[in-house]
Amino acid sequence: MDVRFYAGAADAAGRHLEEIPGPLSVDGLLARLGDDRPTLAQVLTRCSILVNGRQVADPSEILPQDARVDVLPPFAGG
Repeated sequence: MDVRFYAGAADAAGRHLEEIPGPLSVDGLLARLGDDRPTLAQVLTRCSILVNGRQVADPSEILPQDARVDVLPPFAGG
């Protein structure tokens, strides 16, 4: 699956795009992304996760291999 990081999440990840083999649950994906990257793991706790354009409410949801996952940190401003 393609994982796209935005703003502070991209800074913490050190990249804007990462390919992760799936399928994985949302929780499993977040754990894998945070492995060996404690700053990213901390940022991920505050992010919204969109899968194929829709927000994921259930962290046990299984994501298909061909999913596009957007990792969006909270944004300030108006």
